[in-house]
Amino acid sequence: MEHSLVQESAQGERGASPVVPAERPASPRRGSESGTGPVLGRALQILGAFSADCPEMTLSELSRRSGLPVSTVHRMLGELIAWGALERGDKGCYRVGLRLWEVGSLAPRGQGLRERALPFLEDLSQITRENVQLAVREATELVFVERIAGSGAVPVLTRVGGRFALTATGVGLVLLAHAPAEVQDQVLAGPFERFTPCTVTDPRALRRMLAETRTNGYVVSDRQVTMDAVSVAAPVHGSDGAVIAAVSLVVRHGSTSPHALARLVCTSARAISRAMVAPRA
Repeated sequence: MEHSLVQESAQGERGASPVVPAERPASPRRGSESGTGPVLGRALQILGAFSADCPEMTLSELSRRSGLPVSTVHRMLGELIAWGALERGDKGCYRVGLRLWEVGSLAPRGQGLRERALPFLEDLSQITRENVQLAVREATELVFVERIAGSGAVPVLTRVGGRFALTATGVGLVLLAHAPAEVQDQVLAGPFERFTPCTVTDPRALRRMLAETRTNGYVVSDRQVTMDAVSVAAPVHGSDGAVIAAVSLVVRHGSTSPHALARLVCTSARAISRAMVAPRA
């Protein structure tokens, strides 16, 4: 089995006039809003207004969600669109542009990890026909860098690039178990979001789960995110032995023994770990 895995829009509402180009900035002065820092900060506020729930917005919606005046957002949209960070649809709404996606895909912890892990994730998916996920830790949250949906598998709340709490998912618990002590303390100080009646929110119980995860080499998260799903996750190690990611299988509750899947998940995690330290061809 291990052998097979190793092969493993001040207008911009709908129909409004096109956005005018951004004004030419004056020479930067210390403390001036035309300086690089404040301008960059406002641009990031605009980009940060987009989310999975709001992937397209009008000018007024962007102003409201970013906390910036309509006139400020209107001025800056021209530059953001010209560079390709944003684009405007036929109905006058703004959305993230492909150029921003191109740049984001270069993040080494996402792209390099994904490229080396993908063959093994695909093997695991083909063998089990279940959901396979790969995630990394970013501060006190996790970020999914890959997901393969199995045919007929249980629905999950995962999306590539999406963030999630570390304390509920299998991959999150693995990443938290191997995080620095200060990160663990910060996360376990709460607050905790309760997704289902099975979500563990007691810090002492979570600490026990983290200790068992380190001892066993894997973790089972039973119906902590949705009442019909169970995830089994294991750590992926880098060249220095540190845990750099986590891989998981998400199956329908009651379909099989989660512990019976642990060997497959651990085997995949070890194969990805070896691929991460192997020289590139």
